[in-house]
Amino acid sequence: MDMKRIRRLSHTSPDPLKGELDGEELPFSHHGKKNGSQISIPVFVLLICVVGVTLFVVTSGVHRSESIVTIAGAGGGGGGEAKRVSLSRFRNSPTNKDRTLGGLLATSGFDDQSCLSRYRTAFYRKNIPHKPSRYLIQKLRAHESLQKRCGPGTNSYRKAVEQLRSGQRSNFDQDCNYLVWISYSGLGNRILTVASAFLYSLLTNRVLLIDRGKDMNDLFCEPFPETSWLLPLDFPLTNTFANFSITSPESYGNMIMNKAGVHKDNFIYLHLDHGYNDNDKLFFCEEDQKTIQNARWLMLRSDIYFVPSLFLNSLFKDELNQLFPEKDTVFHHLGRYLFHPTNAVWGLITRYYDSYLAKTDEIVGIQVRVFEIDPGPFRHVLDQIISCTQNEGLLPQTVVQDEIGPPAFNAKSKAVLFTSLNMGYYEHIRSMYWESPTSTGEIVSVYQPSYEGYQQSERNKHNRKAWAEMYLLSLTDKLVTSGWSTFGYVAQGLGGLKPWIMFRPENRTVPNPPCRRDMSMEPCFHSPPFYDCKKKQGIDTGKLVPHVKHCDDITWGIKLVDENI
Repeated sequence: MDMKRIRRLSHTSPDPLKGELDGEELPFSHHGKKNGSQISIPVFVLLICVVGVTLFVVTSGVHRSESIVTIAGAGGGGGGEAKRVSLSRFRNSPTNKDRTLGGLLATSGFDDQSCLSRYRTAFYRKNIPHKPSRYLIQKLRAHESLQKRCGPGTNSYRKAVEQLRSGQRSNFDQDCNYLVWISYSGLGNRILTVASAFLYSLLTNRVLLIDRGKDMNDLFCEPFPETSWLLPLDFPLTNTFANFSITSPESYGNMIMNKAGVHKDNFIYLHLDHGYNDNDKLFFCEEDQKTIQNARWLMLRSDIYFVPSLFLNSLFKDELNQLFPEKDTVFHHLGRYLFHPTNAVWGLITRYYDSYLAKTDEIVGIQVRVFEIDPGPFRHVLDQIISCTQNEGLLPQTVVQDEIGPPAFNAKSKAVLFTSLNMGYYEHIRSMYWESPTSTGEIVSVYQPSYEGYQQSERNKHNRKAWAEMYLLSLTDKLVTSGWSTFGYVAQGLGGLKPWIMFRPENRTVPNPPCRRDMSMEPCFHSPPFYDCKKKQGIDTGKLVPHVKHCDDITWGIKLVDENI
């Protein structure tokens, strides 16, 4: 993290849930006396006015206030005692926050201190209008019970693993079926595929277990209470995960091609990589799903957000309609339920947010992903960023001014949060707003937490920073993303933001227009099947239902949208 290049601001606030104060106690007692004597009427009237103004500031929820409020049970392990905390770090009053995110999160079964982000994320987000459906909340609680009853450490799991290892038939609990997600690809892809796998496990009543790979347990807290979603290290097939591919005989596509039967005690490998073949894509067909459900164990390797195609399967239609009345909120709800940064990552997030973003009037996030082979920076990318943000009114233009005007005490402040592997775009934008005043009088500050130079998907420290930056972007008020980038998809989905998408440049020229407001906050499914399972012929799956349309950034991709668009 290039912290030397950014001067630390002086308004870093204490942790709001530890009861530390930014100010002192009010200099008077509630009995109207001072130093043991009766206060005179004029002084008493003056004190009443001061108290009235203070109460107004607290109740108005102005985020610049240094007011003190009391939160019952705010401490991580304090047994529900009242804590006095400052509003100065919050952009909305914490008293209005729902730590369960509208019922998404279970209210018990977790050690709060082991995962500080789980119930504290609500304090960093503005109010979001999208509420989870009652049916989704009920389904999540039921799934948590399934994970606890059939997950690692249970008798049912032990017997299922013994059956898998021996290949022999068994008559144990038939309700304990499993979906194993294999860790693969970059972090953004992994997050999107875990969400896809979890939705599939909800629809098919399967326990979700994730291969921890090199760092999954270092990045994410456990989402299910009183159990673990981590695949035990002694799982019998772990050493074969790296060998699974499109040619594996255990893949569903090859089973179909070889006319091999599927039995309850077999496992099936689901190859849903972006390069999968037509037989593998039969996974999305109704009749094939009925066959796949005969297997107790499913192994999934994927790098695509395949949720939109689940919405085209008639077997899941009614269930999905109840789970998600708002079709474009799937990743928004599932992402906030599943992905809680570990304490190490949460520290990166909160320290940066408190130091540079907490007290600004508006935060604009800009996520830059360049697909050129050369390292850059590139002039056409910089021009695209400036054209997009200024044409869309996200950032003010600058003006030439010979004389320095009076200090702008009441000027609106705007923070720009850059995330990019390259430092050049941030440095240019920062210099632009330092060297010239804005046409609107706004004060623009520009920040970039890190610059890694190139993607390093297998490095733990790199992925910690990447996860922290995705999360920071999700806390912004307005977001600009690069087309094709799963990094941006994660940020927009977690934040409930419809971003402005910068189109992928061709021939190193700025696209016209340089960007467009996305139709949905949902990620794009980059490699969907174009196949009618019933008619067994090709079809445009982006035109079958009103809530699945082609993506703006990848025209052949499909995504979930609001049905009223």
